[in-house]
Amino acid sequence: MSDGDDTALHGLGKPKFSPASNNNSPVALISFHRRELDLILRVYGRFVASGDWRDYAIDHGRHVAVFSIYRHSRELPLYRVEKDPRLARKQGAYRVVAADGQVLKRGQDLETVLKVFERKKHLRLVD
Repeated sequence: MSDGDDTALHGLGKPKFSPASNNNSPVALISFHRRELDLILRVYGRFVASGDWRDYAIDHGRHVAVFSIYRHSRELPLYRVEKDPRLARKQGAYRVVAADGQVLKRGQDLETVLKVFERKKHLRLVD
């Protein structure tokens, strides 16, 4: 997460400075833009309303941005929605990864990639 500045969540603002760099040069962080967050939060909201998901975290790094989805905040994430622009020309910049590391869907278009959760909504565990 950013250091108290939520502009990184929307991909706006100046590049952050890396504390580990010697010359204090700007380091561009990969982040989700407003439209991307809107798409992700729309899916997230449906699952929260159904009681399946309860928490999330957003991480931004030099190479990848990650939206992690949790059933409980003390557990490992159930799913990760990742944005890695380095893969944009190869496999697609977006992917959904399950808790076991399996890539469930990847592609160029985030909306299409998030459709993997449409099938998941209909499948529920029964106690």
